[in-house]
Amino acid sequence: MLKINHLKKNYPSFSLDCSLHVAPGCITGLIGQNGSGKSTTFKSILGLISTDGGQISLFGKDMHELTIADRQKLGVVLSDSGFSGYITPQDLVPILKNLYPDFDKAFFLTNLEKFGLSGTKKIKEFSTGMKAKLKVLVAISHNARLLLLDEPTAGLDVIARDELLDLLRSFMEQDEERSILISSHISSDLESLCDDLYMIHDGKIVLHEDTDVLLSDYALLKVNAEQYETLEKQYILKVKKESFGYCCLTDQKQFYLDNYPQIVIENGTIDNVITMMIRGAAI
Repeated sequence: MLKINHLKKNYPSFSLDCSLHVAPGCITGLIGQNGSGKSTTFKSILGLISTDGGQISLFGKDMHELTIADRQKLGVVLSDSGFSGYITPQDLVPILKNLYPDFDKAFFLTNLEKFGLSGTKKIKEFSTGMKAKLKVLVAISHNARLLLLDEPTAGLDVIARDELLDLLRSFMEQDEERSILISSHISSDLESLCDDLYMIHDGKIVLHEDTDVLLSDYALLKVNAEQYETLEKQYILKVKKESFGYCCLTDQKQFYLDNYPQIVIENGTIDNVITMMIRGAAI
């Protein structure tokens, strides 16, 4: 569905070198700190900024060969873009109908009401969360094959985020060939939604893993100095000095459960894996 091979973009204080793959029928997450390169990646995919190297293919085509019909199969939410504040959601209907042949007016209007979005209220009067929900609703209202969602849950409270994630799950269930690339710095959103995750830091992918594998096989080992000296380090990905001794990240939790029953082993989460991959040191 989407393949990126060593996409490069250079700025004076930042360089992007990103490779990732979004398979048909999958929800792929791109997670990282603010400024890590998520938005630059999305804008490069869409051709909104020039790039300095690498390859991007969408729907099996080089991005430069995409037709208007191909681009109409994309649903897009960008973190720093939106609609004019002086129009209403109902004003968007004829615009979207002209832009997208498959725009579903009934679906759009029904979900406006479901999300508590007034069709006749000017968008400038919407809260940040309401604007976020409107952007996602537009992205899924024209039978897109691939959604590119950059921080779509930013500004939403817990209940609104849950509603939006349910909407994305429903979108995927309707067609097994649909795919989503979604970025967020809210790990719990991606943990419950994504099939696989890419972690980006300082413009580079530092980890790619299936979400189920990350949650089942990754762990933090908490050991004192003496335990650390005798620890088998073949399966340690990162280590960080702590007040109690050492914190070690592994992707082989079961090995340490079987062989080191005396040490403290905590299940991995996206947050602590991110922290260790960024702040920890290689063995």
